[in-house]
Amino acid sequence: MASFPHYRLQRLRRTPALRGLRCETRLHREQLIDPLFVVEDSSMAGAVPSMPGIERFTLDSLDRRAEAVGKAGIQAILLFGVPARKDAQASGSFAPDGIVCRAVERIKRVAPDLVVITDVCLCPYTDHGHCGLLATPRADSRPIDNDATLEVLGRVAVAHARAGADLVAPSGMIDGMVSAIRLALDNVGLVNAGILSYSAKYASAFYGPFRDAADSAPHFGDRRAYQMDPANAREALAEVALDIDEGADMVMVKPALPCLDIIRRVRDTYASFPLAAYQVSGEYSMIKAAAQNGWLDERRAMMETLTAIVRAGADVVITYFALAAAEAMESKP
Repeated sequence: MASFPHYRLQRLRRTPALRGLRCETRLHREQLIDPLFVVEDSSMAGAVPSMPGIERFTLDSLDRRAEAVGKAGIQAILLFGVPARKDAQASGSFAPDGIVCRAVERIKRVAPDLVVITDVCLCPYTDHGHCGLLATPRADSRPIDNDATLEVLGRVAVAHARAGADLVAPSGMIDGMVSAIRLALDNVGLVNAGILSYSAKYASAFYGPFRDAADSAPHFGDRRAYQMDPANAREALAEVALDIDEGADMVMVKPALPCLDIIRRVRDTYASFPLAAYQVSGEYSMIKAAAQNGWLDERRAMMETLTAIVRAGADVVITYFALAAAEAMESKP
């Protein structure tokens, strides 16, 4: 036995208290962002079948959710609007009386300390479902007019910030979107409104349930012409570098679990810059479906995946498990 190691790693694994002493990555409620869908048409409210446990809220029902989030110790929400009407110009996206602006104003009255982040993208508001204005002539392989879309995104961000949004989150992967939004905000004196950019957003298969909830699936083609190829890693660093240079206050990697290596690369490259990761709808629904079939323990899978995302380097995690995870942290022995 002379060669047997004197240092036995299992000595600090025997009890919860000992494991706690050795724990390297700790989750906190303050790291969670709760994504919420708010609908303009009350007939669209209610459960989202492809996302068990998730619902679309009306303005009235949003109040109780905002209050529940605050009581759970979660400090931020990410709002997605689902309008009653759509058109080619996404005019509902920047209307001062649009669904997101009204939701922001309402939440700020009910829960003034809650950080409100708004998604800035055109896909829920266009009648074609793409993230920008259509190019003319249209080609399915290159459907949107990137530069014409920038002006609209600036108008959306200004409307949301005027309503009280703390951060606006451009998610369309439109080249130059951060610069255009920063300029639009600054030009009207909204210098304190921050930008959380979807900097490395991949053309992922994991967005399907979200598109059900937000009613935002493209009506033709797909989004690979403007979202990133899942095979590319170096390109993600280029996207992040551009957004930081253009004035982003925080950057994001999306989706999270398929991109843990990207989260790590961004963290290593930009050690001090705030980094978010989005545990997207497909990641959530996979865990929920497997748990409902008895194939895994939902709570353990939830906490393990969230821990992995933070361990990879994310400062905050946008997750549909936000309330459940906060409750799990509260009840942890």
